[in-house]
Amino acid sequence: MVRKLNKMNDASPLYAQIADDLRGKIQSEIWQAGDKIPPELDLCDLYNVSRITVRKAIDELVRENLLYRERAKGTFVRDWEEPEDEHFTLVRSFTNEMKELGKKAVTLHAEVEVINADKKIAMQLGLTVGDKVLQIKRLRGTADLAFALFVSVIPFNQDYSLKAEDYYGSFYEYLKGFGIIVNQEKEYIEAMLPNREVQEALGIDKQEPILKRVRMTKQKESDFREYSECFYVGRHYRYYIDFE
Repeated sequence: MVRKLNKMNDASPLYAQIADDLRGKIQSEIWQAGDKIPPELDLCDLYNVSRITVRKAIDELVRENLLYRERAKGTFVRDWEEPEDEHFTLVRSFTNEMKELGKKAVTLHAEVEVINADKKIAMQLGLTVGDKVLQIKRLRGTADLAFALFVSVIPFNQDYSLKAEDYYGSFYEYLKGFGIIVNQEKEYIEAMLPNREVQEALGIDKQEPILKRVRMTKQKESDFREYSECFYVGRHYRYYIDFE
């Protein structure tokens, strides 16, 4: 079944809608690792869009390591087995980032719920598809400006609070209460246009440049892992890297 695209002016870009649909097929395992996806021209017919739009959607999933291309053969679903990678950096929380800039980080809104892990989340957290995870969505910024949306997932623990107000402070400080000290991190950053959820959460239009920061953290001494997707309004946020 093909998702019907929303072509209204205020909808997210067509390539992003197609990418969401293709991503869903991979994460729900309709398309298995190693499967060859339909050719670009077939996808053009299915979604009734140009080849440029389809290619842009596929490019996004290639960047996310969901798909890979083989010359003269086609595009395939990548195996989600994550290679062992110990090239982690020290974690810098958003709270500390803002403090270093002389500003106070504020959570303006939070939502928390227990959901079932899809394939993407399961692989990132070392779980099985369908396992329970805690998902926390937070609208963050400074007292007078919301410019970041954080969506974080961690393995579910029945001792974790399901009250949104308990996640308004530093998330890593909250985890310390359970003996969890996140001390390894890897991440990547990319520029993008916002999807509908990000637009509505941050009160921006679909052409507003967004910095997407995907963060994977863990505690070396345990099997705890965290996966977060953070979306920043580009004109209000700069990402600094210190080399020593």
